[in-house]
Amino acid sequence: MTPDSAEPQGTLTIRTLAMPADTNPAGDIFGGWVLSQMDIAGSIAAVERVKGRTVTVAVEAMTFIAPVKVGDVLCIYTTVERVGTTSITVAMEAWARRNRLSDRVKVTQGRFVYVSIGEDGQKRPIDPA
Repeated sequence: MTPDSAEPQGTLTIRTLAMPADTNPAGDIFGGWVLSQMDIAGSIAAVERVKGRTVTVAVEAMTFIAPVKVGDVLCIYTTVERVGTTSITVAMEAWARRNRLSDRVKVTQGRFVYVSIGEDGQKRPIDPA
């Protein structure tokens, strides 16, 4: 993760619209909603890399930089940082397109860890290739 980059780092994995139902009493989007969207994006990246099921086991880092507002398009970019024997670490950046225009601001960044599991729900080795 590059904390002060002017451009998003990684692959655009999901894009969603922040709606009024997702706000806190101050009118900003709940941080938990943003975290949830990041977990979904990270899971997509992890599943694509391990070619199978994954579960979230840790949020190693999460930094809220700026609020997400109603009407923002939240764009989440992912980068696979590390692949272990059964776990995978995905770095993410969340950027908001204000008023659904090309105006972008980095709002959150984080690092999540997922574990590859088989159909039996047990840890499954990740193919190193």
